[in-house]
Amino acid sequence: MKKNSLLFGMLMSVFCFSQNLKEDINKIVKGKNATVSVSVLSFDEPFSLNVNGDKKLPMQSVFKFHIALAVLDFVDQGKLQLNHKIFIKKADLLENTWSPIRKKYPEGAELPLSEIIRYTVAESDNTGCDFLLRLVGGTQTVQQFMDRKGIKDFAITANEEEMHKDWKAQYTNFTTTNSLNALLKKFQDGEMVSKNSSDFLLNVMLATTTGTNKIVEQLPPGTPVAHKTGSSGKNSAGLTGAENDAAIVSLPNGKQYALSVFVSDSMESDAVNCKMISDISTEVWHYFNPTNH
Repeated sequence: MKKNSLLFGMLMSVFCFSQNLKEDINKIVKGKNATVSVSVLSFDEPFSLNVNGDKKLPMQSVFKFHIALAVLDFVDQGKLQLNHKIFIKKADLLENTWSPIRKKYPEGAELPLSEIIRYTVAESDNTGCDFLLRLVGGTQTVQQFMDRKGIKDFAITANEEEMHKDWKAQYTNFTTTNSLNALLKKFQDGEMVSKNSSDFLLNVMLATTTGTNKIVEQLPPGTPVAHKTGSSGKNSAGLTGAENDAAIVSLPNGKQYALSVFVSDSMESDAVNCKMISDISTEVWHYFNPTNH
């Protein structure tokens, strides 16, 4: 009887704390002219929480994580090699879009596949992204891989060049934050690609240079955060299609959680959109580190 009472008390405590976290998240997004989706998933405890976690929202560059996994599946099959050098021609360099590769190699360059993946994921390079898609046979290859791995509520049909030409194209590449956290958990558990490929991609994501004002912004310096960001910018009407970040965050005690935050169809400023993500990340961190609040 005493054990049952203790268990009930623990469950009620977890429930109350999770409800408090949900309330804190709702306070952050309250009154904002935007659709905000948040999903939290502990990798070590039976805890998950979401706000609009089942809404299908545009991924923007977050889909480069999915693309990288599909490319690494080709590596695992022996169809590609990470150390194999591949020539990116000048004609492959996308114009008028974010591309550190084009900036560094305006005439094209021969790069190892590992470096193209690093540019694509850690620096969110759009040239590298579309090059990788052509390498594996297009967006349908990525879709088939995700379907085969049981990833639900995910669709990819447009590449970066197509999204750049047509604002509406980004909405054909969607997922839910619940689905994204499920994918991050499968990835961390080694269920998506081999251990070597998983370790490689995890290290790439830990070195991500984009989105420093999102999930990572207010976390303690040196906190390991493996993440992928996405951003649409604004259209002529001042609408932000997507301001996103999805991460595996490691705690001081070695435990981990996934946090995915999507801000969609927002009329708020870029600063407000990113601050929402940053503040939500802070509340989640304090939930798992109550003594550091």
